Amino acid sequence: MADLREKAETLRRLHQGPRVLVLANAWDVASARLVEAAGFPAIASSSAGVAFALGYPDGQRISRVEMLDMVRRIARAAAVPVSADVEAGYGSTSEAAAQTARGVLEAGAVGMNLEDTGDGRLLPLEVQVDRIRAARAVAEAAGVPLVINGRTDVFEMREIPERERVAEAVRRANAYLRAGADCAFVPFVADREIIARLAREIDGPLNVLGTPDTPPVAELERLGVRRVSVGGGLARAAYGRARRLATEIKETGTFQRLREETISYAEMQRLLGTDPT
Repeated sequence: MADLREKAETLRRLHQGPRVLVLANAWDVASARLVEAAGFPAIASSSAGVAFALGYPDGQRISRVEMLDMVRRIARAAAVPVSADVEAGYGSTSEAAAQTARGVLEAGAVGMNLEDTGDGRLLPLEVQVDRIRAARAVAEAAGVPLVINGRTDVFEMREIPERERVAEAVRRANAYLRAGADCAFVPFVADREIIARLAREIDGPLNVLGTPDTPPVAELERLGVRRVSVGGGLARAAYGRARRLATEIKETGTFQRLREETISYAEMQRLLGTDPT
């Protein structure tokens, strides 16, 4: 438990600067080892990437048990702190959020994302506030300062008029921070002015989603962003390359492009703990 406390404190400090915390989300042990070897100070899991790897579509179709099993594997393999993306907590109640937070700590992770959605709609604000409080209470009881990333999907919801989305995202983010979240995650925003406004008006660290449309990290840092993650982007890019290679093999019958950007067998063995020599 002391090791978990230390890692949680480290992860919390990484949200406080002086540089923005950049996370390349992993979806299995090999990708986590690659991310850590690249020099990232922490690892975030991708719920979408884990779901895809285990044969599920994204959107909380995978069970809590299966998701946390992969988080456990990643946490055991990593020396750096691990934050678990656990979707909307596998249930819309405070009890479900508490059970998920307990499972995150038992899996060896020291952070968790908690979305404010249920059945494709935003949960009522007071419901999500209670869920974050329940997760925080679990962490306090365990004596581990679990880093809770309160996510709001305001910008993805058609039920919120476009002109009202920034204000609603700010309202929700600040409520989640007051309830015990350490960071506010507002994905699906790429506009510089909107990002800057969110950073100004949210009373705590802001996490945005890094996509090809998002400003580069240096600019996000200047805009006031404290955390950037890529969600399932890394996993989808890897699957995209696999599809391209499979298609070329089928169409050309040649294998030369398997050399391009490919990690050698020996390196994979070393990465996962076996010296091929």
